[in-house]
Amino acid sequence: MRYLIDKLSIKNDLSQEELEVLLTNLTEEDRDYLIDKAYEVRKQYYGNTVFFRGLIEISNICKCDCFYCGIRASNKKASRYRLSKEEILECCYRGYSLGYRTFVFQGGEDSYFSDELLESIIKTLKGKYSDIAITLSLGERGEESFKRLYEAGADRYLLRHETVNEKLYKELHPNMSLDNRKKCLEYLKEIGYQVGSGFLIGLPGLKLTDYAKDLIFLKKLKPHMVGIGPFIPHEDTPLKNENGGTAYDTITLLAIIRLLLPDVLLPATTALGTIDPKGREKGFKAGANVIMPNLSPMECRKKYALYNGKVFLGKESAEEKLKIENSILEAGFQPVLTRGDNVRWKRK
Repeated sequence: MRYLIDKLSIKNDLSQEELEVLLTNLTEEDRDYLIDKAYEVRKQYYGNTVFFRGLIEISNICKCDCFYCGIRASNKKASRYRLSKEEILECCYRGYSLGYRTFVFQGGEDSYFSDELLESIIKTLKGKYSDIAITLSLGERGEESFKRLYEAGADRYLLRHETVNEKLYKELHPNMSLDNRKKCLEYLKEIGYQVGSGFLIGLPGLKLTDYAKDLIFLKKLKPHMVGIGPFIPHEDTPLKNENGGTAYDTITLLAIIRLLLPDVLLPATTALGTIDPKGREKGFKAGANVIMPNLSPMECRKKYALYNGKVFLGKESAEEKLKIENSILEAGFQPVLTRGDNVRWKRK
């Protein structure tokens, strides 16, 4: 398999068939070699830096009913909340004082957050701080909505495609369409956002070879950011009894993505840290270079439960930033709290 790893690291490209062969035939030695190559490319583009993003989970109210998600509309056991404009701003002010220069607004598809309200929040923050980046992760919105929020000052938009397996996408996302998801990503790129996509690892029915199609999709999309993470079952969803994804597969795919898209911003996610206490540190050594500590009010963090066992206290807390930084330093990396833009992005 090393010839394929070498080809990937030199050309940053493999065919779908080659990716399938690579994914299904890696030995432990090959995988170590893959991770070493990914680490080399990571250093070439971003050195040993790990960019911090302050995550604010603005609402766990969602109109969607995705089968794997703990905040799905049909989950009557979820304790719902949404943050006010003042609460969101306070989270950002506190985060700025801690040194954060990127804020990520993440939430369910909650119609309360109109274009007007989001514009007001973004403009207030950008008017107060000239050195920050704002990332939105609020699901599917219309092209005009995306434009308005970009013009208000939003810099990035995260919208994972989850899987390009159309049959599985349809089964897991009632009344949603993979085609519309892809159109949203196209709109976001055309408008000028730094665009993030990605997929879930270990969804029921997926095989290793399915990820080759996801990787080819990402290669064609050329996103600025890629977020992947393991599927972790939630007890109040239809998939509660299914097996979850593994840290092993997640880290392997992080390494492949780093070689396929060498300049991409690549988080080591909370989900990875949830299933493996050292998962995020392993992720950094496999090519990841972003971490998103939580700035949400403490009483809301447990309520934003997309899956069981989410890390929401202790080292995940932004208030314990020093501990987070120390764990990154101990792993051999340098925590950085600048905007941390993708190296090829400039605002239009």
